[in-house]
Amino acid sequence: MLMLSVNRRQLLGIALATPFVRSLSASGTRKPLLKLSCNLYTFNSLLTKGEMTLPQVIDYCADLGFQAVDPTGYYFPGYPQPPAASYINQIKRQAFLLGLDISGTGVRNNFAVADAGKRKADVEHIKQWVEVAAQLDAPVMRVFAGQQEKGYPEAEIDKWLIENLRECAEQAGRFGVILAVQNHRDFLDTSEHLIRVLKAVDSPWLAAHLDIGGFRTSDPYTDIANAIPFAVNWQIKENVFFNDRETPTDLARLFSIIRQQGYRGYLPLETLGSGDPREKMKAFLARVRVALGKDS
Repeated sequence: MLMLSVNRRQLLGIALATPFVRSLSASGTRKPLLKLSCNLYTFNSLLTKGEMTLPQVIDYCADLGFQAVDPTGYYFPGYPQPPAASYINQIKRQAFLLGLDISGTGVRNNFAVADAGKRKADVEHIKQWVEVAAQLDAPVMRVFAGQQEKGYPEAEIDKWLIENLRECAEQAGRFGVILAVQNHRDFLDTSEHLIRVLKAVDSPWLAAHLDIGGFRTSDPYTDIANAIPFAVNWQIKENVFFNDRETPTDLARLFSIIRQQGYRGYLPLETLGSGDPREKMKAFLARVRVALGKDS
């Protein structure tokens, strides 16, 4: 049975000296500390159409009063190739002068495909971007499990995923970056499955990127609570899903659950759907701040 009182800082700290699975029995002693970051996928439509640049989006996040940004790798020049070191340094300098931390970054990959060559290419892609994350001073890099390929049993895909994540986590550890696998409405569709894979990899450099909209179950809040001890990064969204029924996120309930688990760290926000992303994020941030109260 999972001990849900453990906070994720203790989880990772203890895991440096003991096996990852055994660290779940630790108990939380520190008060929760919640800081707000902006996941820049929010601005995907503006960035991909060239209506805003990455530096302009970072400026906007500073104007909104965020404490950090999470710039997805897709928006760096030349992606999927690593950007020039000079550009990485430019972004890092800009964020620092604006008083913003870089809470994480992320890349695309799919470890749930049968083609071993494609999986190997994605492993190498992640390894390259771990170095980018380290230069960017991003402590976390988000990766995916991928969409399950038809005709292959879950157990076989689990083996691919665990093997690939373990190799990537070894690289992440060499550069001091925590790899975080997102529950992205894909192969890892429940907290039980996500946790099972993390425990099988058994690395202090692999954790969960907790997407609150990624659990399409009968009670997503239960899945969220179960996964919090493993989380180092988030996507806090406007809506959650009870099975396939989209429902506005109960922010008060969500933050109560997060605090009860003793989580300490950033909560990146992300808005999706139609409308101006700038206005949507501004409005969502205001709601989040009200729900968080004095902690925001």
